Amino acid sequence: MNTVVITGAGCVSPFGVGRERLWEGLAKGQCAIAPVPRLIDVVGGTCNAGALPEDALDGVFTANELLLLDRASQFALLSAAEALDMAGVNLASVDPYRCAVYMGTAAGGSESLHSAYLDLYQVGSATLAPWTVPRVMANAAASHISLKYGFKGPALTVSTACASSTQAIGEAYRLLRFGDADLVMAGGTDACLNALVWKAWEALRAMAPDTCRPFSTGRRGMVLGEGGGVLVMETLAHAQARGAPILARVLGYGVNSDAGDLLKPSVEGPAQAMRQAIADSRLPVEAFSYINAHGTGTLLNDRCETAAIKQVFGAHAPSLGVSSVKSSIGHLMGAAGVVELIAGLMSSIHKQIPGTLNYLGQDAECDLDYVTEGPREADVKAWLKNSFAFGGLNVSLALSAQGAQ
Repeated sequence: MNTVVITGAGCVSPFGVGRERLWEGLAKGQCAIAPVPRLIDVVGGTCNAGALPEDALDGVFTANELLLLDRASQFALLSAAEALDMAGVNLASVDPYRCAVYMGTAAGGSESLHSAYLDLYQVGSATLAPWTVPRVMANAAASHISLKYGFKGPALTVSTACASSTQAIGEAYRLLRFGDADLVMAGGTDACLNALVWKAWEALRAMAPDTCRPFSTGRRGMVLGEGGGVLVMETLAHAQARGAPILARVLGYGVNSDAGDLLKPSVEGPAQAMRQAIADSRLPVEAFSYINAHGTGTLLNDRCETAAIKQVFGAHAPSLGVSSVKSSIGHLMGAAGVVELIAGLMSSIHKQIPGTLNYLGQDAECDLDYVTEGPREADVKAWLKNSFAFGGLNVSLALSAQGAQ
């Protein structure tokens, strides 16, 4: 079994392009959730969401590149470039057949799909653009990263709703652990702030009209966001051989399906995913001090996650810091897990965990320490990243900080 490490990270978030923009916003306790004019113009209402700054992508890609790149693929390519730069990967010195790309997405090229529907049904176009399929297909992001960097190992796309990128990272961990690759670009991307996705979520009555308040009394639902993130993951031997920086170790991976209700979360599924990740890490529960929670801000999800944490950690549960990055940036759908995980990596580097914002008071069934006072100084050695999704899909990753065993 190989030891698996993270050597690079890059992301696009509602705070802007780059992991430093994400960390700056979180470290200052800022909230990027705000009205989105381009949505308000189409669907009306307030349309509060976690959107990229309007000019964030101006001039980044050429006109020819944009013909083939959905907004989600743009996020993925920017994130991959930043991650590889941080990891200091020399493309000429790696075996391309031992380099893989594992990406997650919940909605694929939904921006392009929405545009195609408008062309076909609103404009009445007799034909669609020839690049519609390459832009819409769910595997576009993984394929574009493989093409750009010449990685000839497997290019896998994971689509497990809101757990997509976390599961992609978990499967990359398995690939590396069992020796089937030396390096994997793993993460996810989604650009869901269009009328098609917005109205679909609105129909579920799962979205908050104001902001995201995870674990809080008065919470009214999730808030959509957009973004992407990519990690460079390697075997420890491969990273050491090229003198790469070690950001963190991936210690364990738990994944399961409730096989219950398509929309309602359970307690046992998330609890079992956490148990599996902790068992894989071979650490006692007392070694963990932080949980980077799924924390959507919906009534049932937050209660179930809290109950699952209590079930797994027992008497140690009140000692954990539990925070939800979604309170700052919204729910990035398939990209949520990786962007939140990158926030956790930055937390371990800066020894400060992000707080859970917009908190109004304790819910009777959510009574853990949710770091509601804002960013907190903390030297975290071992921590969990949770992601739970529609379809009853549960993923948990166990990680340790740089240098920690």
